[in-house]
Amino acid sequence: MSTDLLQLYGQWQQRLAEELPAAIELRHRIHAEPRLSHDEWDTARLVADALGGSDAPASSGAPEIAGASRIVRIGPSTGPSIALRGELDALPIREETNAPWSSANGAMHACGHDVHLAALVAVARAAHSLSLPGALLAVLQHSEETFPSGAYELLEAGAFEGHDVRAFLGVHLQPRLAEGIVAATAGPVNASSDEFEIVVEGRGGHAGYPHLTRDPVVALANVVVALQQIVARNVDPTRAAVLTVGTLSAGSAPNVVPGRAEARGSLRALHPDDRAFLHRRLVEVSEQVAAAHGCHAEVRLTSGEPALVNDRRLAEACEPWLAKSGFVPGEAFRSCGADDFAYYGEAGPTLMLFVGTGSGADDSPGLHHPRFLPSDLAVHHVAQAMITAALAAFQDLTEGGAAIPGATPGAR
Repeated sequence: MSTDLLQLYGQWQQRLAEELPAAIELRHRIHAEPRLSHDEWDTARLVADALGGSDAPASSGAPEIAGASRIVRIGPSTGPSIALRGELDALPIREETNAPWSSANGAMHACGHDVHLAALVAVARAAHSLSLPGALLAVLQHSEETFPSGAYELLEAGAFEGHDVRAFLGVHLQPRLAEGIVAATAGPVNASSDEFEIVVEGRGGHAGYPHLTRDPVVALANVVVALQQIVARNVDPTRAAVLTVGTLSAGSAPNVVPGRAEARGSLRALHPDDRAFLHRRLVEVSEQVAAAHGCHAEVRLTSGEPALVNDRRLAEACEPWLAKSGFVPGEAFRSCGADDFAYYGEAGPTLMLFVGTGSGADDSPGLHHPRFLPSDLAVHHVAQAMITAALAAFQDLTEGGAAIPGATPGAR
């Protein structure tokens, strides 16, 4: 830790303490009036105003970048920058927390985005009066929860061109970690997430004459069972992957063998190298098992987020700053959850920190639960974690971190 960065750390912490009361009030306002993906204009205006960047580019009333997203630059107007992301959108969940500031519009910030945004505002406002070694980009990103992904759209739109972005940083609440723990794990931390649809065509007929049919229901049932072996018997057991069939549909009457049966599911891989292999095996197993039952299977794959891979240098640089901030170092945390923050990894080094909110109770509400409501202390913890990530990135920058040409996505 250089003397200059230590001094910056102390000043930033002092300014942060002054900003936290207003940030907590902002968190309550965001939480009470959530907006769903691709309709976050009100939230974007509210947060941009709190940042003092009401004229920041957006698709409504300002030069377009992508969706409701806005980017507010703080610090030097030219030269290198680091990007710190907050998510604008909520989920289509009816809230059951009974908080005085709970949502009543059928949407809910059940993934902690209200906390992330409030913390980002506190961190960015605290940085306004500081002498930063590079610019800080406060990225208010739309549509993290649904497709098309806001991160992907921002990169496709070239929203970061001209900012010389050297690192993309994010912080996410994680109830699977105890409160006071922050995980800065190098390597893969979230899985890629793809969806699939399997359509099995057979020959329908009378349930009393099954020998005259080619039953797609039986064929699909066997496909579903066979798919469970793709991960169990093809993927290294030390590398996480998940294949889940979430829906099944076929037929309309109990005495009729239908001509068609369908299944939909999710395919996730923590390691990027496993993703293409799993795609191929999904198709092979589905087609061949269906054929063994005299039916034909068609598999349709929809690619979602890639795996989120934390930059090792940034993760290691973050550890001493987390310790200095009083956080308990957590064990390596990885999950088969997905986050579109992973797309930023196609444009440059990324670091996602996970901030614990767990109470230790196995039945406590988790992410995407209608009773998920972390305390306001989480705003402080997330803000502190954001500052540690920023200091790690600035440290890397001052030590000669490479420029990212154009900060645009690589080949897809």
